[in-house]
Amino acid sequence: MSGSVATRYAEWIVSHSRLVVVLILLLTAVVAAGAAVGDPEDGGIGQFETDSEETDALEEIEATYGTDDAIVAQVVVRDEGGDVLTRESLLEGLRLQRAVREDEALNATLDEQGFVGLENVVGTAAVYEDRTEAGAEPPETGAPTLEEQITALESRSDEEVEALLADVLDPERDAGQQGQSAGAGERADPYEFLPTDYEPGETTADARITFVFQVDSSGPEEEPRDAYDAQVELADRVDERFDDAFVFGQGITDEASSNAVGDSFAIITPVALVLVLGVLAVTYRDVVDVLIGLVGIGVVMAWLAGVQGWLEIPSSQLLIAVPFLLIGLSIDYALHVVMRYRETRAGELEGVAAPKPTASATANGGPVGPRAGMTVGLAGVVLALGAATVSTGVGFLSNVVSPLGAVRDFAVLSAGGILATFVAFAVFVPALKVEVDEFLESRFDRDRAKRPFGSGPSATGRALSRLVAIPQRLPLAVILAALLLAAGGAYGATGIDTEFNQADFLPEDAPGWAKSLPGPLAPDTYTIRDDAAYLGDNFAERGEGSRTQILIRGPVTDPDALAAMDEADSAVGEDDTVVVGQDGEAAIEGPPSVVREVAAENESVAAAVAERDTDGDGLPDEDVAGVYDALFDADADRAGDVLYRTDEGAYESARLLVTVRGDAPAQTVADDSRDVAATVERAGPVTAIATGGPVTTAVVQDALLETLVQAFAITLVVILVFLTALYWVRHRALSLGAVTLAPVVIALAWLLGTMALLDLPFNSETAVITSLAIGLGVDYSIHVGERFVDERDRQPTLEAALAATITGTGGALLGSAATTAAGFGVLALALAPPLRRFGLVTGLSIVFAFVACLTVLPCLLVVRERLLARVG
Repeated sequence: MSGSVATRYAEWIVSHSRLVVVLILLLTAVVAAGAAVGDPEDGGIGQFETDSEETDALEEIEATYGTDDAIVAQVVVRDEGGDVLTRESLLEGLRLQRAVREDEALNATLDEQGFVGLENVVGTAAVYEDRTEAGAEPPETGAPTLEEQITALESRSDEEVEALLADVLDPERDAGQQGQSAGAGERADPYEFLPTDYEPGETTADARITFVFQVDSSGPEEEPRDAYDAQVELADRVDERFDDAFVFGQGITDEASSNAVGDSFAIITPVALVLVLGVLAVTYRDVVDVLIGLVGIGVVMAWLAGVQGWLEIPSSQLLIAVPFLLIGLSIDYALHVVMRYRETRAGELEGVAAPKPTASATANGGPVGPRAGMTVGLAGVVLALGAATVSTGVGFLSNVVSPLGAVRDFAVLSAGGILATFVAFAVFVPALKVEVDEFLESRFDRDRAKRPFGSGPSATGRALSRLVAIPQRLPLAVILAALLLAAGGAYGATGIDTEFNQADFLPEDAPGWAKSLPGPLAPDTYTIRDDAAYLGDNFAERGEGSRTQILIRGPVTDPDALAAMDEADSAVGEDDTVVVGQDGEAAIEGPPSVVREVAAENESVAAAVAERDTDGDGLPDEDVAGVYDALFDADADRAGDVLYRTDEGAYESARLLVTVRGDAPAQTVADDSRDVAATVERAGPVTAIATGGPVTTAVVQDALLETLVQAFAITLVVILVFLTALYWVRHRALSLGAVTLAPVVIALAWLLGTMALLDLPFNSETAVITSLAIGLGVDYSIHVGERFVDERDRQPTLEAALAATITGTGGALLGSAATTAAGFGVLALALAPPLRRFGLVTGLSIVFAFVACLTVLPCLLVVRERLLARVG
């Protein structure tokens, strides 16, 4: 866009200002209607899909073995330094279960197992003991009722319960007897309800766990809201009955996360509003201009919601950065338009044919009216706004090449929002401001010729004027220092944590100052993060994220294959995420463990194994298929958990179920699970693939991070090509594009290095946030570069061009950076870790982009000018 085209564009907008305002408002209404017409669903990690052998293996498991639809919550009762295995504590656990069963709504969310804990094992053992003493035979199926268990324990003294407990927890007791302790049809190892540091045979423990198995009537793609609500209600009842206990489950974490976000915004929103409005007030020093800017932001947000609705883009964690990016761009665009307009009206820009001044304009030294001022001001910045819009929009749009649907949605929505920002602040706001200023001046004789921020004798103006001396005197030193810092940042980034850990999203408890806030501002107490860590450190968990699977294909009936599966736990080290039980064995369930356990309970399976076991390890060394057949005859459900048998009786695959720490990073869990699979492959004639929730999460997160990093590279290349072409067409300057982009890359390196120093992970979440460094950095850099080129043609010397650039555009950049950094940086005070990381990384990206564009870029421009002068 040449200068004449920019001028004609500005003249048309200004001369048709009223029509422009009406048309944009009508267009905004049409676009915003998409928010009501469309119905974008919320999307989480499951929406990030990628093809891999791990996801293929999981699909095969779901098709052949089926899935466990049960939702699992965990009740932990603890007494540090005390004992939770007393008669009264066990009875209180059973009474809690009875109260929940008696509640119709809560009971409806429990499956057939319901509660399974040590209190049930001991209570069942007590019932059987009473029946044996009475000469009655235990039933073949069904467990004693809760009422029978409670009655049996209530009839015993503390000493008798301890003796019964000692019998149940006797390490010499065989598996068959332990299985009967839970009742016919139940398979309960009493040790799984005790901490991992429990010493077998002891009758005291400082903690115990009870599993709550739930169901929900919602569809497979819907959130099990009833079950999650029941977990929250259960947590309240647990708190009422026990001094130190907690419930952990997805419903609890969702509730805590939601409340933490609400508490965070309750604290932060007033602070952020005060900071943002305060900075805008200082920058504009005019209520009307602040309101016009907010109206423009409202138009952008309306377009954003409408585009998302019309295109039916589902919400996801990736999209959290989009509105913040657009608000930052909006504030920046608005400041550049308004400040250039003010410069023109104040007579600080040349080339304006001033109309006859009004009385108020003359009195205030403002020789230019609103329409003439906006014509010249808008013509002076619209090219920079257009270049920033195209480069930033195309840069984000480069993400459409990603194989991940959520990243493509992020690209499209970002590009649409950036276009909306240009429409709002290069079309709508200039026209609206002309109408408002003319109305106020003509009807109320209000002076609208304000001094631009950063100019004149103000403190900001003096600070920016001092900044002019740096590129004049020390350009090479500044560039060298910036590059050294960037190199350090790049080096630090090589060791940055790239793992994705769901535990990092759990809220932390508020600091003391926040809890001392009055009334509704005071946040709740959050222990969910500590509870998750306690669970991971002390128990083998159940539920989402606590188990991986190894799919084994090939001749699974080969004795060597069975032996290889038996050696799987040899891959588990002391510091691995695979849980190790009290017996020192890794918590891996598969054909070997099931064969041994069922053989201990079933005589026919035991006989089949004995006939084929030549080395006495409890596993067949020949005719493994025959043992598997006996296993299915004895317990088809249990055998079907670890073996897939076709209708024709052939065994096609096996699987290992590996219990892992639920609070561990997904990538670490995946690596440890792959080690187990590799051990099986090396030892037997089969293939083994690690899969399951944590593994597929790691695969998706790695693919997501990889595609985002690739998108960074593509974005930078696209922007470089665009800027190079733009500056060549306009100024026949090939190097200006690279010079303009260099500060953006340097600021990005600074940001990554700072993240490494602050121990902030660079994963799919923060990678999206760092895209702000590119978006805002390119915008800032283009404004400085374009202003310098204009001033270089207009001013007599290089020094004068630098001074006009830094004091003119620098003031607008300072106001923009201060506003957005203050508004988003205050999120670092949030209780929710994602909000806190977002605020910190966003604030840093804005500060670094601003510093690089007002220090490094002017120095690069000076060095370029001097080199060109020497060559010329």
